Amino acid sequence: MDKLNLQDLSSDKAKIKYSCANQAIAISQNRPEDLYDDFDFFTGLLGSDNNILKWTAIKVIGNLSKVDDKKKVDRILPSLIALLFNKSMITAANTVGALSEIAINRPEYTEEIINALLKVERANYYNKGKISPECRNVAIGHVIKSFKKLGREVYCRKDVQAFLKRQTQNTRSKVKELSEKLLLK
Repeated sequence: MDKLNLQDLSSDKAKIKYSCANQAIAISQNRPEDLYDDFDFFTGLLGSDNNILKWTAIKVIGNLSKVDDKKKVDRILPSLIALLFNKSMITAANTVGALSEIAINRPEYTEEIINALLKVERANYYNKGKISPECRNVAIGHVIKSFKKLGREVYCRKDVQAFLKRQTQNTRSKVKELSEKLLLK
């Protein structure tokens, strides 16, 4: 297969740019070793003003943690965790997914990641310039799914159980349902 031309992410043509972004995500999932040499390139996109590129970088970095033999995640983990508390719920949701991948692939960071994820219930996300409790609820739903993905050892912890119990009172029915199901396991 031809190497992905990452310069296409800078294309003025949306179709080319976003096709490349989707390809990068797919490659990072299926063959992360093929993109690992470009880890620093994706790290640079974390500060992009283009949200699609930022979200692509977040997902790719999470997937690249599978092959991170040079421990590049170590130096950017604080920046990733900070993105949990970005004003954008979509940025936070993508970050939750990436952090759960990192916790699976780099267990030495599980504690730090779980502690950060538990704080999402106090985060403020914005919709149309106003704080949106509903956006926070959506982000909490992503956190609950990540706890499930991380397994019983995580979702049976006292602090996670307390979080899940609080979410059984969540106004978003899907979040309430996810919490109740995980508490029954």
